[in-house]
Amino acid sequence: MFSIGDFARIGRVSVRMLRHYDTLGLLRPARVDQATGYRYYEATQLTRLNRLIALKDLGLSLQQVGRILDEKVGPEELYGMLRLRRAELEAQVADETARLTRVEARLRVIETEGAMPADVVIKSVPAVRVAELSDVAESYESDKISPVIQPLYAELSKRLHEAGLAITGPAIAYYEQVPEGVRVHAGAPVNAEMGKPYDFDVVDLPALEQAATVIHHGSMDNVDATFQQLGRWIEENGYRSTGLAREVYLKYGDGDPETWVTELQETITRPA
Repeated sequence: MFSIGDFARIGRVSVRMLRHYDTLGLLRPARVDQATGYRYYEATQLTRLNRLIALKDLGLSLQQVGRILDEKVGPEELYGMLRLRRAELEAQVADETARLTRVEARLRVIETEGAMPADVVIKSVPAVRVAELSDVAESYESDKISPVIQPLYAELSKRLHEAGLAITGPAIAYYEQVPEGVRVHAGAPVNAEMGKPYDFDVVDLPALEQAATVIHHGSMDNVDATFQQLGRWIEENGYRSTGLAREVYLKYGDGDPETWVTELQETITRPA
């Protein structure tokens, strides 16, 4: 038998924790000396200790741990619980990482409040034929758009390759309000025949008679600041926006998002 100190050392836990587990009835000593009160443990009890620690580290309460231990959960069931808990923790980490990204992006917007972009260009944009896939995002917020548009472009690229069609220019995304939120259109210019059966849509984007355009450098996670600067410029110069902006991806997908270059095109008019 092992003294409580030796058992704690072998089991890689503290003596205080073993006493706590004893008090809760989770891991009783194999023997307690009636004269001294010293606790003694057997090597076979390491099996229960290991399961106890593993279940506790999965985030279960000690009450839940006790119930599971009494049901004599086997290694395979423990591995199943571990895999499930790992997936939950990974999802939590992803959510918190996304939250931090949103906060950082909003701080950049705050830092640039009042700044006016110096390189806004008003121009007409010619009509263009694009192949596209679309889906609905919950809202126009950046963190709601990205999870929708990125898979669309990945799938569109795959389908264009299978159809033997080459992309003839920078990809173009555009948006429209729908009752469910925002319909996201992920498009790419192609030389394709209208009416031919494809597993994607082929549409002619109309020309924009007058658009205020600005270049955004870097990840689209940080595009909100550029959008707001463009909005301020439009108002300050006596124009009014008439729709959701198009995004033309001039340089995209090179691995480092900070190297991306996107042109924002917002249709404008002068109020009567």
